[in-house]
Amino acid sequence: MADDRFTRHGVRLLLKRDDLIHPELIGNKWRKLVPNIEAAAGRPVLTFGGAYSNHLRATAAAGRLLGFATVGVVRGEELAARPLNPSLARCAADGMRLHFVDRSTYRRKAEPEVLAGLLRAAGAEDAYVVPEGGSNADAVRGCRALGAELRGRADVVAIACGTGGTLAGLAAGLGAEQRALGVPVLRGGFLAGEIRRLQTEAFGERRGRWSLDERFHFGGYGRTTPELETFAEDFEERHGVRVERLYVAKLLYGLVELAREGALGREVAVAAVLTA
Repeated sequence: MADDRFTRHGVRLLLKRDDLIHPELIGNKWRKLVPNIEAAAGRPVLTFGGAYSNHLRATAAAGRLLGFATVGVVRGEELAARPLNPSLARCAADGMRLHFVDRSTYRRKAEPEVLAGLLRAAGAEDAYVVPEGGSNADAVRGCRALGAELRGRADVVAIACGTGGTLAGLAAGLGAEQRALGVPVLRGGFLAGEIRRLQTEAFGERRGRWSLDERFHFGGYGRTTPELETFAEDFEERHGVRVERLYVAKLLYGLVELAREGALGREVAVAAVLTA
């Protein structure tokens, strides 16, 4: 990408177009789902997400395309009485059975007794369970291939982070001389610990050189601002590349600011991974 906001600071910007992997199973969602689908071995797959979850949509699409049943546990019991939004309607059209739960129960979904109750209530006691966002040890190992594809291509590889699984695998797959930079799209400051936990589960230890910059969440997941919208529209006009707002716009905005601050270094190549 020829962009003077980077070149004037000695930074060469590359885009890794994981958003073009498949029309429905895009980017990191596919990379994380593949090993979990293999582990499910034809059993129904049950997973979790909010009302606009890209992960739920990808799981539902995978079920339709590959012929396995899917169940989505959706945060927000009140949504059951409302018309489905476009995201959940797409899940249902792809054959996903939606089960709505109250937010208090949803927060405790990882507790064994709560999870067992959710499986019973959803009529999915035989299902293979994939966590929210698809991030588990299998998914992290699957995302290691993303880092391997980028070995020798850039000094810094940057990615927007939700649950941290993609960054955990990406960093493990990069070369020793490269570093991974994560831009969390959620508030809270919890993600570094979660990435360390995921890497330990997947590889037995922390892997790769990685760091987070938590300044560019724009209020949290699903939140945008007029400033971010203006930035995304300008990037699209400059480069003819669609900019997804919840993840990719925050990543690119953060990289522009980091280049301006000199935090990326000079005479470096930075690859931004477009995940959606």
